[in-house]
Amino acid sequence: MRHGRGETLDQTARRAGISPQYLSEIERGVKEPSSEMIAAVTGALDITLVDLVGAVADRLGTVRETVRDTLGQATCRAAFALAA
Repeated sequence: MRHGRGETLDQTARRAGISPQYLSEIERGVKEPSSEMIAAVTGALDITLVDLVGAVADRLGTVRETVRDTLGQATCRAAFALAA
């Protein structure tokens, strides 16, 4: 979402009150943010938690279709279990 808005890590991180390095780690899946950090980032992006969850669901749906096309239904369920 940050990329879609044309924002830099610095801009979004500053508004969220976190370091750009930490935001980068969240985006890359290196860090698992607390609920407070998620709230700070969604606030900085001026989106709701519902917007964020919807975007994640859309992305997982895309991953699901790719996995299904490539590896079949059973592997798709395993990928969703790992994502959860």
